[in-house]
Amino acid sequence: MGSASRESLAALRANLGSAADQGVGTSLLGAAGELEKAPALVAALVDASASADAKSALVARVFAQLPAGSQSILGAASALGWSSSDEFVAGIEELGLRAAAQSSNEIVDELLAIAGVIDSDHELELNLGSKLAPAADKVALLRRLVEGKVSETATAVATHLAAFPRGRRLGAALREAARIAADQAGFELATVTVAGALSSSQQSRLASILEATAGRPVKVTTVTDATIIGGIRIQMADDIIDGSVQARLDDLRQRLAA
Repeated sequence: MGSASRESLAALRANLGSAADQGVGTSLLGAAGELEKAPALVAALVDASASADAKSALVARVFAQLPAGSQSILGAASALGWSSSDEFVAGIEELGLRAAAQSSNEIVDELLAIAGVIDSDHELELNLGSKLAPAADKVALLRRLVEGKVSETATAVATHLAAFPRGRRLGAALREAARIAADQAGFELATVTVAGALSSSQQSRLASILEATAGRPVKVTTVTDATIIGGIRIQMADDIIDGSVQARLDDLRQRLAA
């Protein structure tokens, strides 16, 4: 994100408060979806020449069906500066994810579980990621997959991401949503890719090392991928530590080709 968007999103996060008590999370995700389909509306809401009062009135008119808390957040967001229209929509989506996370203690695990199921089924991944399939069909397919197995909040997040991928693979979007939810709950989410499964003691030691680096609790999710051959690859937020054998071989090939 650009600097203006980062600053605005940080200010809105700080004032998110108890939005989850008002059911704001899922309604903000719905608003983000509507904004994604209405570029002219987004342009009006990020127009630096328009007054905050005019934008707030526009929000109240267009999103009259939303809870007052959601309207308040949308109005506050439109009064701030954004680096682009796309980043405004992304910011509303993130606020929706954070508010949703406040209402569910299990949402991180649930989103990761859904991502794991999708990643393990190539045909399912293709169907949910198809640019030709109507969004309604993808939502219906995903709802059949998860309904009754995860919370309604997690279902709402997953179906929103399926309907509005914004250029993202669904598995990756779900993992990013889980990372945002974890951050809202006060801990980091680390994805560790290894060639073979780690023992529980190895996971505990790794978590301790990562917690010392992050300065707060870390939840470690392990992904097994034989293609890395050996070693370990760690992703935590935007940081990637790639100590896999495959990465070393790729580096060696690049040096030999130079």
